Amino acid sequence: MARPVSATRRSAPDRPASAAGRRAPVQPAYIRRNRANWNREADDYQREHGSQLNRFDRPAWGTWGIPESELDILGDVAGRDVLEFGCGGGQWSIALVRRGARAVGLDLSSRQLAHARRLAGEASERVPFVNANAERAPFSDASFDVVFCDHGAMTFADPYLTVPEVARLLRPGGVFAFNIASPLIWLCWGDGEEPPGPELVRSYFGLRRETWETVEFQLPYGEWIRLFRSNGFEVLDLVELRPPARPRTTYPDFAPLDWARRWPGENIWKLRKLG
Repeated sequence: MARPVSATRRSAPDRPASAAGRRAPVQPAYIRRNRANWNREADDYQREHGSQLNRFDRPAWGTWGIPESELDILGDVAGRDVLEFGCGGGQWSIALVRRGARAVGLDLSSRQLAHARRLAGEASERVPFVNANAERAPFSDASFDVVFCDHGAMTFADPYLTVPEVARLLRPGGVFAFNIASPLIWLCWGDGEEPPGPELVRSYFGLRRETWETVEFQLPYGEWIRLFRSNGFEVLDLVELRPPARPRTTYPDFAPLDWARRWPGENIWKLRKLG
């Protein structure tokens, strides 16, 4: 399906706004580390997971690939300005353009975006992709109706910076939705590369960030809610993902199936901007 053209576009989110009066900040060490890691790993990642991700007719959430058609997180995106907030290979953005959205993908990794542009070309879809840090996105205020990600910027950037940034980018009534690893799986992950087990091995209080190959972020549930409310968001839902009994996934190492069937390893926050 060809990308629709709006007759009365309210803004142009596919064109990064000038940062006039805003000096380019020094990138935090965790941003530099995450960018370097994803630039290094992008080719292998897309090769390993492309068979699951490149389903432009059937966008799906998380490591277990639970279809959006079942969850209805984003709703009808036709005619809406949508920002994928850490798009990786841009598979979601391509799928949403096919559903009539005016989608833009933002990502920290230039190598991931090279794959996104390749995939969009192969799919014969026009999708703008922007290389930027989600903590300081190069778009005008109130540019989007939807901001979302699936293990994107909300995993790899500081939520105390990204949540206010999303509040800035969204129009009143806009939807903010993101899927991340659950606090529970963080509590059950041990040191090294051991999979999560049935015991709590770290403290719940004080969750904030952890350094593995990448630096990743997490908060306790109450802290998430206070952060959302302080930035003008209403919580609409918290969807805790449970894989089917016989899933097909290219991410078998994320969590053992029997573990993920008993406890949620991922959750999707769905929010609305008030005002």
